[in-house]
Amino acid sequence: MSYAYFDHDADIGITGYGATVEEAFIAGAQAMFAIMANITLVHDTQHIEFSFTEFDTELAFVTWLNNLLTEAQSRGLVLTRFELHKKGAQWHAQAWGEPWREDLERGVEVKGATLTMLSVTLKNGLWEARCVVDV
Repeated sequence: MSYAYFDHDADIGITGYGATVEEAFIAGAQAMFAIMANITLVHDTQHIEFSFTEFDTELAFVTWLNNLLTEAQSRGLVLTRFELHKKGAQWHAQAWGEPWREDLERGVEVKGATLTMLSVTLKNGLWEARCVVDV
């Protein structure tokens, strides 16, 4: 599982890679939160959990990312660790992080995941999930 982010005009694109769709989504979430902070310095002391229904895998990626942002922003958290499980069209998510600290340097704030360059594909046995995030 790995991730990357890239510039796309005034916005930033993220890409997550994994052996499964869920792993690629998790890597995408790590990429998104890595834009906002050095997630290796974030402690996983707070837990959030949510579920959503989405039949379309590509739309599920954007839904997953936007739900994570909403949950994190409403609680004043930065997230670092993620779990995601899919059963049919039901997705169950968990994430861990901590409240923003003064010594945790803030990067670029991500406002939301978009449909721009949205793609979830299987390439050479590896899932790739990508989209542009609004900053």
